Amino acid sequence: MIHDDQPPETLPVRGRSQLPGGRHRRPGSGDLPPDAPVLLLAVPGAVPDVGNEIAAFIRTSRTDIDIRVAPIAGTELTDVLRGVPEGRSAVVVPLVTGPHPRTYHDINAAVAAAGTRATVTDPLGPHPLLAEALHVRLADSGLARADRIRQFSIGASVDGVIVATVGGDEAAVEADMTAVLLAARLAVPVVAASIDGRPTVAEAVGRLRDSGGQRIAIAPYVIGPEIDFERLAKLATDAGLGCADPLGAHTSVVRLVNLRYEVALDEAMT
Repeated sequence: MIHDDQPPETLPVRGRSQLPGGRHRRPGSGDLPPDAPVLLLAVPGAVPDVGNEIAAFIRTSRTDIDIRVAPIAGTELTDVLRGVPEGRSAVVVPLVTGPHPRTYHDINAAVAAAGTRATVTDPLGPHPLLAEALHVRLADSGLARADRIRQFSIGASVDGVIVATVGGDEAAVEADMTAVLLAARLAVPVVAASIDGRPTVAEAVGRLRDSGGQRIAIAPYVIGPEIDFERLAKLATDAGLGCADPLGAHTSVVRLVNLRYEVALDEAMT
């Protein structure tokens, strides 16, 4: 169940359109016209499982949205775009939390090849909802303690957290904002790192060790398909670090997909 009445904290977004925090268009189920844009979830890699899960959640409350899912690898994304009904457009939501140049390159190439009218949205983050989801994933893995009503507090199992993202140096810079919000929730130091850029996870571990951290956990700031999670988890275990699961189809991710779609509709109407 998606609780959209929960007021998110405010968070500035650098250089991109910010997801609104209360005044955005929220059409109810059945409000969209038949020719409304198709919502297309673009899933990094070749396996669309997490996209299918998110789509299933959205369909339970938004029966008026024509939602489709396609992996970015291969030609399926182009094929799905070509299947958009004549006279309609698509809103393509990449399932990434921050800057991811390769993903956007591949999506834009698919849109161009398909010749379909399409709006490609910004990433899902940064946003306070993602800090909330990271906290819950840490709690699910026994690395933090969470009061799921509203109040959150860190458990005794870790004294430092690494928000690990992908997309190079820029993605790590943007993840800093989510790290700050997560630190406020956990009351322990939280630093951002890039799995494929700088600062590296190893550098982030060193920074936390230098500040006195001994029990450190990794919070993957990814939906899931962007990384080889099993490899990351093994590396974390070998280094004596805890590791939470990726965000996956968390309800906060589902809400942000909905918001990205609604923002695209608003912008198309102005």
